[in-house]
Amino acid sequence: MMFRSRKSFYIIGFLLTIAGFALDRITKLWALSIQGKEDVIVIDGVLQFHYLENTGAAFSLLNGKFTFFFIVTPILCILILFLLSKIPYDNKRYLPIWIIGFLILAGAAGNFYDRLVYRYVIDFIYFSLIHFPVFNVADIYVTCGVIVFALLYMFYYKENELETFYRKKKA
Repeated sequence: MMFRSRKSFYIIGFLLTIAGFALDRITKLWALSIQGKEDVIVIDGVLQFHYLENTGAAFSLLNGKFTFFFIVTPILCILILFLLSKIPYDNKRYLPIWIIGFLILAGAAGNFYDRLVYRYVIDFIYFSLIHFPVFNVADIYVTCGVIVFALLYMFYYKENELETFYRKKKA
């Protein structure tokens, strides 16, 4: 048995989301301290911290579409919570999906907070070696979560194991 009840499942998930959100906020508050300053070189020619204000999504897509993100982000979070409610809380096999779901929520909440407070997202991690777009911790949660979910969907779970997400409960 993984969780004793659905309630403990949500409490632990909520705490995981809050911890992820807090880590994102702490790193972004630090990033504010380098605003307007020289980049912080972590590994010369490979990784640096570079303050950037992003009014769009990943790779600056949908730049300036504040209203779109203001509407879509809460809807996606509700959808994720709905899907998480379908996960059996007493089966360890579903633990990866459970963790991924709550980390994606943490990432969505972190960037949503930025959009509400600043009207942009604070990005600061830059892989200069490959000129990868600047990103933040919340982006890591969302991007890695989606990639890992896709891999799990393709290679780990059998089709009948994922029916729990779209099967109607029998009365």
